[in-house]
Amino acid sequence: MATMLQAALNGSRTVAEHPAIPRTPAELGQAARAAVGAGARVVHLHAYDAAGVETLAAEPCAAALRAVRELCAGVPISLATSAGVKPDPVRRLELVAGWTELPDLVTANQGEEGIVDLCEYLLGRGVGIEAGLLERTDAEAFVYSGLAARCARVLVEPLDADPADAVGHAAAIEEVILAAGIELEQVHHGDGIASWAVNTRALVRGHGIRTGLEDTTVLPDGTIAPDNAALVRAAAALTA
Repeated sequence: MATMLQAALNGSRTVAEHPAIPRTPAELGQAARAAVGAGARVVHLHAYDAAGVETLAAEPCAAALRAVRELCAGVPISLATSAGVKPDPVRRLELVAGWTELPDLVTANQGEEGIVDLCEYLLGRGVGIEAGLLERTDAEAFVYSGLAARCARVLVEPLDADPADAVGHAAAIEEVILAAGIELEQVHHGDGIASWAVNTRALVRGHGIRTGLEDTTVLPDGTIAPDNAALVRAAAALTA
């Protein structure tokens, strides 16, 4: 079975941080097509409104999904639901309930307030859940929630800046999952240069990996990546 390789196209990163960050539906469609051409099997994105503000509102989310689907037919799309976009859990659920076009998957950070209710709602609408585990405590909360049997996979996402710290954190998160007997597919990534160390450890352990401008702006050698596709090509080379 081929290694799962995901592309995280934008996140909350700004154009000032990297000029190739895609925001508009057209930009997301082009970036997704290039990432898939480079080897990505799933694309993950955050939607932005016409003013350039990250949003969970129905129309901007639908426009982003349509643009990517038009150029990447059949490729699963994962949409963000982060509390960083809408911190109030009640309002976040209201916005998600208003979606007129559904993603194939969502990332759902398990340490956030109201996340179980959000997952239950989306599962009821047939949307897959990628359970985001940023901390060991997130993994513990996920085990306690009982959601695991209905999720598509877990995302092991340590955000430590130091590569050694990030690798150790990924191991600690994974330990909780395995100790609970959860056999879901795992996809691992980190942040910045540390993401490559997390990716490498994950591959050794037989897990999937994620990369893209949401996760890092640099290639494994520390040089600035020109775009998402370059990051995906570098990750694909690690899986060869």
